[in-house]
Amino acid sequence: MNQLSQKPELFEAIRIKALLKQDIYKKTLSTFRLFKMIVLEMVTEYQEKYNGNQTVVPFEYRDRGEFEFELKFGGDVLIFTMHTNIFEFSRMHEVMKTTYIHEDSDRSYCGVINIYNFLADSFKYNRVNDVGYLIGRVFINKDLHYFIEGKREIGMLFNNFATSAITKESSRTIIESSIMYTINFDLLTPPYDDVKQASVYDMQSSAENQKIPTGKRLGFRFQADHEEFKNT
Repeated sequence: MNQLSQKPELFEAIRIKALLKQDIYKKTLSTFRLFKMIVLEMVTEYQEKYNGNQTVVPFEYRDRGEFEFELKFGGDVLIFTMHTNIFEFSRMHEVMKTTYIHEDSDRSYCGVINIYNFLADSFKYNRVNDVGYLIGRVFINKDLHYFIEGKREIGMLFNNFATSAITKESSRTIIESSIMYTINFDLLTPPYDDVKQASVYDMQSSAENQKIPTGKRLGFRFQADHEEFKNT
């Protein structure tokens, strides 16, 4: 086969792969917009339940752009971000061993929505050295099926790629599970030896610029968290 006769096959391969990724991108974006809509509905439900009582703990939505939004409740913030690229699971990933993928390899290409948990005070006081945690990432494919890698309430409930479809109901369950995990993911005191020294700069700096970082598990290594990390 000469070089000229190979071009139609090459061009068609480019076209097919690009169309696949464009389709997945659109479906991931529509899912992300659905997440936004559901969070806004939850905010309205929360406000109606407490009749606008200002003494009640805030439950607030903030749009951070087309591909990012946040939900603030109590002392926590959940930040949802959508990646604009399309990914494929590695060949060693457990998903790649399933019949669902073997039947159609295109199903292994996914868009990704990440869910991060930060302390609300980290943003309030501009503590740029504080850390957040990726508590879950939602993979969405061309069939509008999803697979979630994440911590306890999130990752353990949503790991059947072949049968888990994105709907309004399933999306709300994902969001509610993320909130529940965050509520139970408490801020723990760091080990004494990690914070027993502080510089003059740390003490003289304003709260907004302190270099002493804060995070829910900063300085700790729990066996449970370590085992979960290995499975994510």
